[in-house]
Amino acid sequence: MTIGFQSDNISMPFIDSAKLQQWIAAVAKSYGYRVGAITYIFCNDEKILQVNRQFLQHDYYTDIITFDDTIGHTIQGDIYISLDTVASNAELQQTDYQDELNRVIIHGVLHLCGINDKGPGERAIMEEAENKALTLLSQL
Repeated sequence: MTIGFQSDNISMPFIDSAKLQQWIAAVAKSYGYRVGAITYIFCNDEKILQVNRQFLQHDYYTDIITFDDTIGHTIQGDIYISLDTVASNAELQQTDYQDELNRVIIHGVLHLCGINDKGPGERAIMEEAENKALTLLSQL
């Protein structure tokens, strides 16, 4: 298991990498997966817009883009997270920034585990999975 955290032209957020690695592995295991190589790239809105345009042909800002390289039951991939959008979403939702960041961090893992959020009813399934995972984090 290799989980890396890096930043692209933005200050690295406070993260407890050992605890996050333990959490991510536990969430993946709960869906029948093990963790391979996952790289989190923390960036700003301009970078995530550039990635969205270049690789997905989407012309809008987002909080997260997950590139899934899962092989069999080993999840792996690159996960871009816009810290600007995480901060705006935390403010809009009137929630703590760190809580919103944790939600987005695990959101990418849930995508790698096969949970989607774009089709009918899928958003509710994703939110339930996020809440379950966040409860697990609070128990570590």
